[in-house]
Amino acid sequence: MAYEQDTQYLIEVLLKEMPEYRPQAAGAPQWAEGRRRLLRALMNVRPPLPLSREFLEVQDRVLSREREAKGVVDVMELPVTAASPRLCLWQGDITRLNSGAIVNAANSALLGCFVPCHGCIDNAIHSAAGLQLRDECFRLMQKQGHEEPAGRAKLTGAYNLPCRGVLHTVGPIVQGPLRQDHCDELASCYRSCLALAAEKGIGSVAFCCISTGEFHFPNEEAAKIAVETVVDFLKDNNSIERVIFNVFKDADYEIYRALLGPDCEGGGNYADKGRV
Repeated sequence: MAYEQDTQYLIEVLLKEMPEYRPQAAGAPQWAEGRRRLLRALMNVRPPLPLSREFLEVQDRVLSREREAKGVVDVMELPVTAASPRLCLWQGDITRLNSGAIVNAANSALLGCFVPCHGCIDNAIHSAAGLQLRDECFRLMQKQGHEEPAGRAKLTGAYNLPCRGVLHTVGPIVQGPLRQDHCDELASCYRSCLALAAEKGIGSVAFCCISTGEFHFPNEEAAKIAVETVVDFLKDNNSIERVIFNVFKDADYEIYRALLGPDCEGGGNYADKGRV
């Protein structure tokens, strides 16, 4: 009951801030899952505004409970691949991974996805982290004074995620035929994230499939660039112990499996063998 009460409290606070959404909220389902979906939608559309301590305490209580319910995956227990003892392939929800950092495929505003309950990874990461993540990104972008270019990386806190940081990178948008500059920008995303992780002493990084969703980069070409760039970077860097290629779709899993080879011994005894 406390979880439902916390959810309702957060909804009421957000609707007080954004009364224009009251008509839509009135039509939302009243059962628990429907109320939680309404809360996520309201969090998604909320602009970066000041956050009260009381709101954050309740929000963090809700999100931490959901994090524990989903289960946290220890990346150092994932099996490594034939390609390298420092590489893993894992299919599932990236917000469950306890890596040093997970990579968010962001847009150039770097504020997260404002589409209610959208299925993109940007939305998933911000929704699981909490509104503090949008606030920190907003402050970063205010300081920068311009949109984030493709191919770079920024590091923020993780808040209610089990990882210790989030690396935000903007991938190339492919409209029409794939060009060399698209490929160069995508490779730069992977290099920039790894370089920043190494600089900050982050020992493990989980990559999503950057640019292959809303940005329409062809999946097979993107995977080849991802693996080649990461392998090349790790040749000259020993500080990053583990890189996880996180996939969600079965098609991407098969593409990466063909590139990385089978799982090998030595990566722990994780029961799902990298696939959930």
